[in-house]
Amino acid sequence: MSNPSEESVRIFTGPAMVAKALVSRLNDIGISPIEKDDHESGIRAGFAIGVPGQVRLFIRKDQMKKAQPTIDEFLNEIDEA
Repeated sequence: MSNPSEESVRIFTGPAMVAKALVSRLNDIGISPIEKDDHESGIRAGFAIGVPGQVRLFIRKDQMKKAQPTIDEFLNEIDEA
């Protein structure tokens, strides 16, 4: 079995509200990113790690070609590029 981290690429790290907007855009083109919120996961496990409200988004490497224009447009709109 292959390592998931070798098959995915991080496309965004930032506020959860902004991440949700990017997820919505990617969903519109048929891509469902993986959201990781270490702080929220830590709280559920009984310890707090990560930055509150910060989310990391990942997609499969084979989706990057399709996703890149949408990601670039989104980041330009929010002035993060």
